[in-house]
Amino acid sequence: MSRFRAGVQLQPQATSMADLLDAARAAEDLGADSVWTWDHFYPLYGDPGATHFEGYTLLAAMAAVTRRVQLGALVTCNSYRNPNLLADMARTIDHVAGGRFVLGIGSGWFERDYAEYGYDFGTARGRLADLERDLPVIVSRVAALNPPPVGDLPILIGGSGRKVTLRLVAEHASMWNSFGPPENFAELNGVLDDWCDRVGRDPSEIERTVAINPGEVGDWQAYLDAGAQHLIIMSSDPFALDALAELVEAARG
Repeated sequence: MSRFRAGVQLQPQATSMADLLDAARAAEDLGADSVWTWDHFYPLYGDPGATHFEGYTLLAAMAAVTRRVQLGALVTCNSYRNPNLLADMARTIDHVAGGRFVLGIGSGWFERDYAEYGYDFGTARGRLADLERDLPVIVSRVAALNPPPVGDLPILIGGSGRKVTLRLVAEHASMWNSFGPPENFAELNGVLDDWCDRVGRDPSEIERTVAINPGEVGDWQAYLDAGAQHLIIMSSDPFALDALAELVEAARG
């Protein structure tokens, strides 16, 4: 039995489609439990004009070339797609993946995406309100689709907002993702437990995931002590497959 689950986020910037798909296959061969990408339209760091690929079409391609790993966006920006359409896209990729898709979602934050693709950036409070409005729509549409998803199509909510985001996790999500360091994650994990108590949710129903840098792999025990159950390495090309192999080895004990 594994101590924890191990995954990798393959960031689709300054790379090629061939390298992304090769890395997804390699991560699966190394024993990763999950492979993720992000949902942006431009690089988040480094050369702002570097190559970049859209996340959902990339996830469909990753689903077609893998067989075992869970797949998802860490995380989808709620603003970029009509919630009914997003539900249908997620269900469709779940069929390509044979039931392995996770609908990771958050309220959005990268202003360049909004400005250059014509979305209203608004305010952080407004984007969170939109996410709260749209989550039940997504769930309702998934339930109405024919055929239904192959798998459970779990919802992962990413973020660390104590007043709204973590309440939405307690109310709607099967998985939650945030960031380190371990002491920060531990504090947020406790806030999520408090929200679960307030809304009548069993906190053990929510898988706790944390996105880490390759250099933090050696801190895996500190993250477990903080409440993490699933550690995900964030990596751009050249992808940190050696760090992933180390993390998988630690997970397997």
